[in-house]
Amino acid sequence: MSELKQGTWVVVADGEKALIFRNLTDHENPNFELLTEMEQDNPPNREQKTSKAGRMQDTGVQQRSAVEDTDFHELEQDRFAADLAAKLYEEAHTGAFEHLVLVAAPAILGEMREKMHQEVEKRIVFEIPKTLTNHPPPKIEKIVKAEMDGA
Repeated sequence: MSELKQGTWVVVADGEKALIFRNLTDHENPNFELLTEMEQDNPPNREQKTSKAGRMQDTGVQQRSAVEDTDFHELEQDRFAADLAAKLYEEAHTGAFEHLVLVAAPAILGEMREKMHQEVEKRIVFEIPKTLTNHPPPKIEKIVKAEMDGA
């Protein structure tokens, strides 16, 4: 069973916001201190598109097919996950943390895993596939502890 040790970093992220906490106490009574908040302005895809999806000529007579449209919102979420992974690498490289708990929406967690450097990966003690960025810190503390206890 993994435990929240003193000094463990807890990263709570979605595709547009990340909260980086440090646990000031122990596993029994976690107390998260907010170290950094990262935010990205990422409007819905419909607000980022400039025109409707394109069409292309098929091989048959009078046949046309739609071309899949680029999801700019998703691209920005992926970029944000990559930026967060890079920040964690910089911090791990300087020895800022020894243990890391990742809490993120499943898609973002997957994207972060792809971009995560080994230096950060070896410090991950627990992952929680949930979106908690809009919860207050005391509630995040309770949820993280409960998830880790139930593992």
